[in-house]
Amino acid sequence: MTTPEFADNRDNFCYRHPDRQSFVLCQRCLRTICPECQTQAAVGVICPECMQAERKNRTPAQKRAERRWRSRPAMATARGGKPVVTYTLLLITSIIGLLQMVPGMGGAITQQLLFAAAYLYPDLSLYPFEPWRLLTAVFVHGGFIHLALNMLALWMLGQNLEPMLGRVRYLALYLISGIGGSVAVALIAPGTATVGASGAIFGLMAALLIVGRHLGANVTGILVILGINFVIGFFIGGIAWQAHLGGALVGALVAFILTRTRRRDQRTLQIVLLSAVVVALLAIVAFVPPLLITTVYS
Repeated sequence: MTTPEFADNRDNFCYRHPDRQSFVLCQRCLRTICPECQTQAAVGVICPECMQAERKNRTPAQKRAERRWRSRPAMATARGGKPVVTYTLLLITSIIGLLQMVPGMGGAITQQLLFAAAYLYPDLSLYPFEPWRLLTAVFVHGGFIHLALNMLALWMLGQNLEPMLGRVRYLALYLISGIGGSVAVALIAPGTATVGASGAIFGLMAALLIVGRHLGANVTGILVILGINFVIGFFIGGIAWQAHLGGALVGALVAFILTRTRRRDQRTLQIVLLSAVVVALLAIVAFVPPLLITTVYS
């Protein structure tokens, strides 16, 4: 029951609607605001006047980014905003990961899908030529913990990136980053076999860094997380840090292309540039590692 003291204190009522009681304060000016006057902010809510002031104080870069990224509903919301591609990747990878744990079956699945540079150069290694392993390694993992951590990261990153980029661009980012991770392994550690979505995940993290910077957001937190996860690969055995490095570099490059070719009239240019990245990766992995593999498999 409202006491007379509460009713007499005007600070307990919305400053824009004096007849409406409220216990919520604007996080900027600390005035009381009712539900109608509340706008959700990063932390808490703010009043209409503070929201208007915040919009006026945006930098030119932030204003340009908002026009580029948020003025196209089809691109920004990705058909309702549901990260369908992320869910699909989670489902496919999780099913394969669970099948890997089935006795008598898991080892064969892993062997058929893992990546090793030897499968790209049959003349040098005597292994069959199976170039699709550059990509299929993204869908197999080295155990339940490995799978769970990567899928958690995919779920968290995908919910932010997929609605911003759109489904096709997001999928291209994921797959090209995965290929980039495998190419880096072939270049730096050609005698190493690897599995896991880590290269693609690092590509998503790097892309979130580039996109966030393009939007004018504070990307310090993303940079710290990316750095910590990369450094961990040097201290824990069994982690292919080469795939992390390759995925991050390629993911950053793909994100840079996407942020610079957002207009509808640049769609063809965007496709050409992304295709050029894939062709360049394939050309590099075709000609550079054989020089290293000659030593490893001699």
